[in-house]
Amino acid sequence: MLERPPARPDITLTIDREGVIQTALCAEGLSSERVEDWRGLAWNKTVSPEVAREVSGIVARAQGGGESSCFQLNQRFPSGREFPIEYTTISLGADAGFIAVGKNLQNVADLQEKLRSAQAERERDYWKLREIETRYRALLDASDEAVVLVRTTNLRVVEANAVATQAFGLMPGAEFQPSIPPRDKRALGAALDAARSQGRAPGVALHLTPDGAPWSLKASLITTAAGAFYLLQLAPLERRLDADARDERLSVEAMVRRMPDAFVVVDGEGIVRWANYTFLDLTQVGVETAVIGQSLKRWLSKPGADASFVVSLVQRHGAARALRTTIEGELGTAVEVEISAIGDKGERPGHVGILLRDMTRRAAASSGPERAEAIDPFADGGTLEAVVKASVEAIERRAVEDALAKSNGNRTLAAKALGLSRQSLHAKLNKFRLTRA
Repeated sequence: MLERPPARPDITLTIDREGVIQTALCAEGLSSERVEDWRGLAWNKTVSPEVAREVSGIVARAQGGGESSCFQLNQRFPSGREFPIEYTTISLGADAGFIAVGKNLQNVADLQEKLRSAQAERERDYWKLREIETRYRALLDASDEAVVLVRTTNLRVVEANAVATQAFGLMPGAEFQPSIPPRDKRALGAALDAARSQGRAPGVALHLTPDGAPWSLKASLITTAAGAFYLLQLAPLERRLDADARDERLSVEAMVRRMPDAFVVVDGEGIVRWANYTFLDLTQVGVETAVIGQSLKRWLSKPGADASFVVSLVQRHGAARALRTTIEGELGTAVEVEISAIGDKGERPGHVGILLRDMTRRAAASSGPERAEAIDPFADGGTLEAVVKASVEAIERRAVEDALAKSNGNRTLAAKALGLSRQSLHAKLNKFRLTRA
């Protein structure tokens, strides 16, 4: 068996009974230090003033009792650098002085510093996780919708908020609605499949209670180290339909609230003051109260196109158009959006309205069936009068189709955009057989 070589000291000092260094030697690790310059100097002159008194005490004890001792101090070397050194003194006799043998503890000090840094980082991570958990639970409790967290492998409930427990009796460990009708089970399965493949799924209507009342269900996928889960948001469909019916009166706010593009109003500091339903869907937040008072940077933080940049752009130029950026939802889903923004007044606006259009939906729509090709007036030949008439009708048909598409089928808005009365638009719809539009 090989014997381990004895540890060699990093520094060896021979000191007389007056505390003056007679010889000084160092190992290879400190060979760059000219410790021989210490010869003839008092030992307490080679350390910082804070440590000099401690060194004087060590010399005095060595003179008096001649006992060996072990201690640590910061030794200052001729180059000006300081290292933590662990010294052991060995007496050579009352009149001969003593030897001080030192071991460099710099590596140990570095290791201790790394350990302290790792512990501090771990503590910061712990409190960060606690903050995320607190926000997550507050979000669940503040929601007026039923929110359920379901494991993807067996559809067992992992967690449910108070609304879900009261409405459906869902508790952790229970199966998520095993008694729903077969038709609704197929719809639920399709929604979960869409969430698993796309990250989230649009709302579907399901009958989840014994009274047969319809409920709206939205599903999102959450992937963690503990596995994958579905986050399900459920709301009574009849209540939503009633609320929409009350908003049928002419109200700009009601229309903006239900528009298919996200719309949010922020103040000059970027704090959210108002948001429509589509913005809540994009940010994956259940209720409007969870976004009011929050900074838009929480979801719009892409460098160079974040909330502060959009607000400052509007404050400087009055508006922002066709700005591409990414909005990040609470569940980690990032969606590419196109932003247009305007202030509440021309100069120094106090509030900024921001429209966010989901570009992923636009890309999906553009990859769908193409529009019907325009009528070719020269396909069958004919007189100049017939050609002109056919061309005019083709242009009119295309203009009517575009107006209806831009107004989402609202004939009143389409007629206004075309400069026609509603009766004239109705006549053209019949003429071009667009009555189903």
